[in-house]
Parts: sequence; structure tokens; C-alpha cells
Amino acid sequence: MKCTAKLALWLTTLLFSLTGWAQQQPMLVEKQRFTLDEYVTHGGETIQELQVGWEAYGQLNENKDNVILITHFFSGNSHAAGKYSSDDEQAGYWDAIIGPGKAIDTDKYYVVSVDSLVNAYPHLPSVITTGPASINPATGKPYGLDFPVVTIRDFVNVQKAVLESLGIKKLHAVIGASMGSLQAIEWAASYPDWVERMVSVIGTASMDAWTIAGLEAWSQAIKLDPNWNGGDYYDAEAPLDGVTMAQALITHGAMHPTIFNQLAPAQETLPEQGLDTVDNQLPAAQWLYESSRQRAPLADANHILYLVRANQLFVAGHQKTLQQGLQNISAKTLFLPASNDLLLMPYMAEAAAEQLQSLNKDVTIEHINGPWGHLDGIYSIQQKANTLKTFLE
Repeated sequence: MKCTAKLALWLTTLLFSLTGWAQQQPMLVEKQRFTLDEYVTHGGETIQELQVGWEAYGQLNENKDNVILITHFFSGNSHAAGKYSSDDEQAGYWDAIIGPGKAIDTDKYYVVSVDSLVNAYPHLPSVITTGPASINPATGKPYGLDFPVVTIRDFVNVQKAVLESLGIKKLHAVIGASMGSLQAIEWAASYPDWVERMVSVIGTASMDAWTIAGLEAWSQAIKLDPNWNGGDYYDAEAPLDGVTMAQALITHGAMHPTIFNQLAPAQETLPEQGLDTVDNQLPAAQWLYESSRQRAPLADANHILYLVRANQLFVAGHQKTLQQGLQNISAKTLFLPASNDLLLMPYMAEAAAEQLQSLNKDVTIEHINGPWGHLDGIYSIQQKANTLKTFLE
């Protein structure tokens, strides 16, 4: 149980924080709320009374041209840096590189981050998001699967609306990890006049068949839970078994065997519980699934399904071909894949960089090395602090 509790604490940290580099005097931040009376999706559907949360670090200059947008990963939210109060145990997930004097220097830049639509964890107190669990104003009941399918472009368009509400019309840079990297390159492809620099961390420019099929396992874990009930469960028992399985698959895929084998409990030869019945879990599996179960009530099953679909549909620029989408990019670009990434494997970022180079775009690629796998884009990002600082300057 001690191992399970440790993993649960670490996984909660993954959602919205990063330990190890906390300042003695933390940068204090506040979650703010943005509302649109209506929003028309990329697919042409209308969402009424859309709301998302957002955070900002640093000061917006008079010309409003010192803005860096941080786009977050699948299980994350807009809490990229700082703390909500001085006694918070943990800071935002990229606090290692965002703050005064850091790689993304808040003494120079106004750094903004926005909760995604259909955020995976709408029951976290720090998350503000519209999605299937939200009340449909037309019916007074949760949307469920009546909520329109949304894309990475929709996440970007909502962020653009937030920025425009602040009078911002230009981004010094947009930087994101994992699902955030999809949003970053989508920004550069869809709104090239806005974006001067783009950084893709542990990312890709489009989803291939292998990755689409792998993501589908996350969805099927939820759909096979009888309590999912075709997405109609808001007046009944939530499909927490399915959410537990989905979260366990996500965590397992995001970690490299090197770190997983260090953290998971060791297994004795022919353990008694394994010989008794196949219905018993073995220590490493129990460690993973019990920690996932502890976090499941913070998530929403339908929200995870919608996020998966947005990722599965992704192609930068949302044109008929990836090349057409990439052709529009004028930003200086930096790709930072993780060498040991088994989720969005390095070949995906490498292929994107090669295609941009073939189009005579300004491209740099460096690899992040570490034991975490996909999560090196979060936990090992400080390794690229100087690269980021130079790129931004």
C-alpha cells in the first residue's frame, strides 16, 4: 500500500504540478474564468455558454507583444507554473522553466495558459472547462454524447478568443508538451501571422495509424464498462472501472520500463497470490491500478473519450494533407522529442521536422534524454532550459 500511495501522489503531481524546483518565495497565481456566449466548432456545431479557466504569469507590456502561450498535455490543465497559495505543497508542472529568471522568463514575458475544452479532469477544483459533463442550457441536463465532437483546432480557437479578450494579437512563442505540442503546431499552421516561434515538446504534426489504434484502447476501456451506458451515466453510477483502466493504460504508456521498473514493487518468484487464482492481481499491476482507482473520481469518462478523439483526428493545419498544413507555417520552430518516448515516439517529431525542412522552414530539433519515457517532456525539461532560453531570445 505504501508503494500505491507513492504512485498516487506522483500521478496527482503529473496532473498539475512538478516537484523538485520549488522556489523559497513561490510565484503566486490565480485561476481566472473566460466565457463565450456561444462558440461554433470547427465542425460547425454551436456550444452555448462556453467556459474555460486560464492563468497568467508575468506582466503584459504596453505593446502586448511579449506573450508566450503554454498549451497543456492530455491529463494536464492551465496550471503550468507557480502556486495558488504560499503553502501549496506543489507548483505547476513546468515550474522548473517558467518564472523570474528561468528559461521562460516572467520578468520578460507574459505567459498565458488555458484549460482545454473537455478537460479530462473536470472535477479538479482548479479546472474550469466546458464539456460533456457540463449542463446543456437547452435541456438543463448534462450534454453527454450530445456534446459536439471537438478538435485540436477548437482548443486553439478558444485560446485565441481568450487572448483577443486581452487585446493580444501576436505571440512571441507558443510552447506545448504532448497534446500541448499538437496545439502549438496547430497554432503555427492555422494562424501563422500570430506565431513568431513554436516549440513542440514530445510531440508530432499528425497522428499515424499505430498511435490512433493505441489511443483507441483508452476509449475502449471506458466503453466496455457497463456503467458507461452509451455516455448517459450522470444520474447513475459513474463508470469508474473504465476510467481506472483508461488512466492505467495512459500512465503505463507514458512511462519507460526503466523508471517503471524502479518504482513498481518487486515480485517474488511464484508469488502465492498469483498461484491461488488468476483473479488476483500481482504486485506491479496492483500498484498501477490501485493508484489509478484513487484518481478516477476526479476525471470524467466522456471527457476522456472526447480528448482521445480530438487527438486521433489531429493533422496540423486541418487541411486535406499534412504538407498543405505545414506549408502555412512561418514561425521559427523547435522540436524536443524524448529519446525514450514510447507514446509519441521520436520518429514522429523527426518526421515533422524533416517535412518542414523540405519546405525550407526554419527548424531545429534536439532530443531530451532521460529514464521517464514520454514523461521526460515534463520531468526532464530543465535539461533543455538553455536551449529554450536561447530560442526565445
